[in-house]
Amino acid sequence: MHVIPELSFQRRPQKPSDPIACSGKHSWRNISFMRLQQSFKKGAQRLHSKADHLNQVLKYTILFALLTSACLVGLGYISEAVFINVNALGRQCLDIEHSHSQDTNYKISANIALVTCTDEGMKIPGRSFEGLINLVAPNKIKYAKRHGYTFIDASDIIDRSRPPSWSKILAVRKHLPKFDWIFWNDVDSLVANAAIPLEDIIESVVRNHPSGVPDLIITNDVTGVNAGMFFLHNTEWSMHFLDQWWNQTAFVRPFGQKKSGDNDALKYLLQSMPKEEFQRHVAVPQMQCAFNSYLWRPTLKSGLRFIKFPQVIWQGAYSKGDFMVHFAGLNNKKLWLQKLLTEFHEGGATTKNIYRRGGLFLQNYL
Repeated sequence: MHVIPELSFQRRPQKPSDPIACSGKHSWRNISFMRLQQSFKKGAQRLHSKADHLNQVLKYTILFALLTSACLVGLGYISEAVFINVNALGRQCLDIEHSHSQDTNYKISANIALVTCTDEGMKIPGRSFEGLINLVAPNKIKYAKRHGYTFIDASDIIDRSRPPSWSKILAVRKHLPKFDWIFWNDVDSLVANAAIPLEDIIESVVRNHPSGVPDLIITNDVTGVNAGMFFLHNTEWSMHFLDQWWNQTAFVRPFGQKKSGDNDALKYLLQSMPKEEFQRHVAVPQMQCAFNSYLWRPTLKSGLRFIKFPQVIWQGAYSKGDFMVHFAGLNNKKLWLQKLLTEFHEGGATTKNIYRRGGLFLQNYL
């Protein structure tokens, strides 16, 4: 008898079932759709994770920027407190001790005029010049009378075809033949130390000028030469230079902009001038505060400029004892002028109050 061996059948291990393939309807269309849906879900999760990471990076970047800005503004406030007294720390804008020395044979004449003009413009947002002439004229008239100068409001010569800042050229050209020197001063400026005569300023420049008496004396700031304050000598060269300056029509800007183009035209003329001519006729004092100090304000822009140009800021920021203070580049000019004049008439503001109120103090006004 043959015994038939018992056969054992083993099932092959089955692969895990595909939940997508085993669920719902088993059409290939549904299967593909559900797999695609699952793929999109995973992709969305990855994108969400990246977005969270970017949000964290952005949050810390903003925090860093805010902290940096706060540090710069804080530096600005500290700098403001220092600059208002920087002359007491040894800064010297003019070599007054040798102003009347015999180093030069040139005698500065007192036949000098202070000239300014304005159209009382309100076209530039935040930079209105309305009413400024009524505030600054008494200050400059008293200074001129004290030293025997002439103060001229040349607002009647404004050329309405250009932004009013260009008309400084016409005003100076009209009155220069009647005087030995013209001191042009923008209407947004005040005499802060009336004890300093213009002759001292001119003499200090002449004494240090390698080619004798210059015809144009002008200062630099962080952007280059500044046309808001300058001395011009009554010479043939000066008259020709004024004509050249006025004819730079390519630099004239539209009305309503913060820049008029006259300063850029002046920079171009001086930069393109032959070296020999520049050395003979133009003088740029090392210290801007010689006659064109500007009001330091603790802003982010000022802080960045201080970090980048510390020496230039040191040479130009207003300090008690400076001759002039110029409100160039500031909004609410009338408010600043009123504040300064009010503090002068109140008299004797302490350094602490000057710092906290953002004010100034006029010295030797009469």
